[in-house]
Amino acid sequence: MSAVAPTSTTTAAGPDPDARPQRVIRLEQVTKIFYAEDVETHALSEADLEIHAGEYVAVAGPSGCGKSTLLSILGLLDTPTGGRYWLNGQAVEALSFKERARARNRAIGFIFQSFNLIGDLSVAENVELPLTYRGLRPAERKPLVQAALERVDMAHREKHLPGQLSGGQQQRVAVARAVVGSPAILLCDEPTGNLDSKNGAAVMDLLRDLHEGGATICMVTHDPRYADRAKRTIHLFDGRVVDGGHDPSTERTAHRQALPQGC
Repeated sequence: MSAVAPTSTTTAAGPDPDARPQRVIRLEQVTKIFYAEDVETHALSEADLEIHAGEYVAVAGPSGCGKSTLLSILGLLDTPTGGRYWLNGQAVEALSFKERARARNRAIGFIFQSFNLIGDLSVAENVELPLTYRGLRPAERKPLVQAALERVDMAHREKHLPGQLSGGQQQRVAVARAVVGSPAILLCDEPTGNLDSKNGAAVMDLLRDLHEGGATICMVTHDPRYADRAKRTIHLFDGRVVDGGHDPSTERTAHRQALPQGC
């Protein structure tokens, strides 16, 4: 069974009942509760969310509002306590552990605040890693790695180790690693958090270029300057999506399609 087929909307647990061909992510009433002794912490409460192919979405809100928890669930790094999650039309709860790992590798690209590069691997080897896990042969991996590094203007550093690079350069390599496998969506967790303003702006320019090239991006940020660069902002407060959970343009389209002729 394929873990996540980009155009499939049918699963063992049934199809997404409201699937649209271009929807990449859909959450319905998703809740996440952390239990510690006698204390329950509601990190997410009945969150509804949609992200469509080609969107550039920012997730904003105060510290502790659930942004990182949401991104972990979207990235299949954590599981919700309740609710439903569809990735490319596939019901995530229908996936086995192995299929979830495969979906993470093939459908999702991660860009972390702390870069998460492996220090004793070269730039090219770090970028190559997701393709290695995917089982591609070296001859197949090499041109994809080269193209990804050229895309972020780091091909000239392919033999360097991460410790020989600046913070901005390391984040560029992390972006190349995220896009090398052509994922359905890029999930960015505070991608400028460890960078100075100049390098932060450069990484944001790179994300803009990727979006203009067709990438789908969901970015968590605490910086309103960078949130404003996204085309839509999802606001979280106390674990709830309080604004921006749905793309208003798709809602208007769906409303027009539902109207009788002549309206």
